[in-house]
Amino acid sequence: MTISEHSQQLKIPLNSSEKSSLISSPPSTSTKMESLPKNQQPHKRYWRFSKQDFFPEPSFHNLGSYKNALSQTPNRLKNRLFARSSDSSELVELKKESENEMKLCLTWWDLIWLGFGSVVGSGIFSITGQETRNDAGPAIVLSYAISGLSALLSVFCYTEFSVDIPVAGGSFSFLRIELGDFVAFIAAANILLEAMVGAAGLGRSWSSYFASIITNNPDFLRIKIDSFVEGFNLLDPIAVVVLALANGVAMTGTKMTSTLNWISSIISAGVIVFIIIVGFINGKTSNLVPFFPFGSGGVFRAAAVVYWSYTGFDMVANMAEETKRPSRDIPLGLLGSMSMITVVYCLMALALTMMVKYTQVDVNAAYSVAFEGIGMYWAKYLVGICALKGMTTSMLVGSLGQSRYTTQIARAHMIPLWFALVHPKTGTPIYATLLTTITSCILALFTSLDVLSSVFSFSTLSIFMLMAVALLVRRYYVTDVTLKHDLGKFLLCLFIVIGSSIGATVLWSTDVKGWVGYAVTGVLWLLGTSGMALLPKQRIPKVWGVPLVPWVPSLSIGMNIFLIGSLGEAAFYRFFICSAVMLIYYVLVGVHATYDLAHPEKQKSVIDEGKESSDQVS
Repeated sequence: MTISEHSQQLKIPLNSSEKSSLISSPPSTSTKMESLPKNQQPHKRYWRFSKQDFFPEPSFHNLGSYKNALSQTPNRLKNRLFARSSDSSELVELKKESENEMKLCLTWWDLIWLGFGSVVGSGIFSITGQETRNDAGPAIVLSYAISGLSALLSVFCYTEFSVDIPVAGGSFSFLRIELGDFVAFIAAANILLEAMVGAAGLGRSWSSYFASIITNNPDFLRIKIDSFVEGFNLLDPIAVVVLALANGVAMTGTKMTSTLNWISSIISAGVIVFIIIVGFINGKTSNLVPFFPFGSGGVFRAAAVVYWSYTGFDMVANMAEETKRPSRDIPLGLLGSMSMITVVYCLMALALTMMVKYTQVDVNAAYSVAFEGIGMYWAKYLVGICALKGMTTSMLVGSLGQSRYTTQIARAHMIPLWFALVHPKTGTPIYATLLTTITSCILALFTSLDVLSSVFSFSTLSIFMLMAVALLVRRYYVTDVTLKHDLGKFLLCLFIVIGSSIGATVLWSTDVKGWVGYAVTGVLWLLGTSGMALLPKQRIPKVWGVPLVPWVPSLSIGMNIFLIGSLGEAAFYRFFICSAVMLIYYVLVGVHATYDLAHPEKQKSVIDEGKESSDQVS
């Protein structure tokens, strides 16, 4: 029985003494305080801003301590580079850093609609027309099905981890346990940056849609500053207000935010059902001919683009810590919502291509123009309101997910610990929410949509790919248990799967003709996956697990690498530049904070050496 299951059966959160009796892990920075009985612990105000609240680690005790820590950077990097966390550390010890626990208030019903509200935004209305007209034609329905399958494979991986390790950190915690601190930090920092940029983009899109309902000018509500650089000269106060309101609601309480989300999402689902029914009633099967006007290549090109309509479910996985019964609610919530969304997207795409010949689909406002074509001019406003609602709930759920992600990163001391604190009354991480809110609002105020869209979405796909790798590592490798020769065979098979996936992607991206290259890479992928299937599994999920391992995660690796290859050079440059900046932060701050947390027995000596160094300087 896992710790989380034990806690759920008792229906009460574990206190510090119970946790320490169940598991032995390195003590947190607040161990001394938590060793006291609760009624003897000094009361701490939530609203506090001292240096100790931000950097309690000995390496940052004073300038001398920090200089001493920097001198040990190579050894500390070597120690932390592949250091892996544990289930118990993420589930028990790191939660202590928040001082107050998040509230168990979500059920499978909440998670289904959080998934729906997070994923179903404006993308289906804006991207479908573009890809139907330019890449896929009526086969756009297959593009949505392929992308939905890829997303569903990633959801399987997230679900197994979330059931086993129901914490707020989502993929950050899962990668930290299986692939180590460094990989988790780089991946998490990139996706957190991308989430903030995505929230800013949603705010700007909301403003554009709202302005389009009033007038034909999407910049109608923006303020132009001629002295500013192009791309940053249209200030958008409406986007800032909408983001601030959405994040403000998220700070007040998780259950209230969830309730608002599912009520509005059900209304939105009703509008979508109406669009589908009207489309089928007024549609013609003759519009579906020819079904593959751009060939199979067009279907896959469109699949790579419409995939972004499915992103957002990873934010829901971050809500696992607030879920009442993770072993039941998370599989129902995540898999249920993604299955429903895939069906809805396919039906909406089919309805559009039946209403209008693909050559006549409007690229910018496909559904509005399609309804005008059958005399339903008022439907333009219905589509606009539905898109506005979708973006609003995406901002709400995104705010919940981003702040929980930030909280767990802070609990691990990779960013200042202050951001890990949970408010005792609301049960929400207000400081973490403020960090993501302020950053998103600044970006949304100054930065245009085309600039924001250029900073999208390498990190999301790379994390989905790494999650599949982490799942395979979890099943086939356990420290001090897996035999060396089995580990070597596993790593070889994994290398073949990843290498063959990259090979097929390069062939596709460079437009190589012929089937030989694809046959070779396909056979290699099959051999790598088959070889892995023959190896003994070191860990079997006790409650819920991904079926057909290693085939499902191996296929997820291949599909995500393929989609990464479709992004273009700019996405790669952005990822590596951002990763380089984050690496500098990790070397100067993150590695020292996490080293102190992992080696509490060395804390006193670090402080003493820092004092001696300071005395010598003075």
